Amino acid sequence: MASNSAAQHFDFIKGLIARPKNVAAITPSSPALARAIAEQVDPAMDGNILELGPGTGVVTEALVEHGIAPQRIVAIEYDPDFAEMVAGRCPGTRVLRGDAFNFPKLTGNIQFAAIVSGLPLLTHPMEERLALLETALRHLKPGAPFVQLSYGTNPPVPAPESISLRRAALVLMNLPPARVWTYRQV
Repeated sequence: MASNSAAQHFDFIKGLIARPKNVAAITPSSPALARAIAEQVDPAMDGNILELGPGTGVVTEALVEHGIAPQRIVAIEYDPDFAEMVAGRCPGTRVLRGDAFNFPKLTGNIQFAAIVSGLPLLTHPMEERLALLETALRHLKPGAPFVQLSYGTNPPVPAPESISLRRAALVLMNLPPARVWTYRQV
């Protein structure tokens, strides 16, 4: 697997300049943040893993390093250049181009073993965030997590009743520092 190299940073910056509304941060996720996200996924749970907004594939790569076979990962990326990077970085991963907020249109009625999201939720209205969370929870196997990174100090979506919410990690070794949140049905 490739590391977080200067070439990958350059590709990220190109994407940021070309389509700034599609990018959540000023730099790609650090290896520390990617590992913190991947650690929330149980590799032993049967089923596919859905990644929403994989960007350059740093988290996708961390999922593979965490023990998830690339063939189990379905990544939905809006940006065509980033989608190509993910496919190149993690061969075998199924990369779909489209709007991750409407992922069921691309994936069907699959129940996932985890959903991880790098989507820039804080740039979207709360109604859209809540709708995404509710949709994600309906497409998860019992006990499976919805994992969301965020650069805000509070959860990007407040937990509705019957949903557990936990800050799984605070990653200071990222620019900007990030939090990893997990949501689960209780």
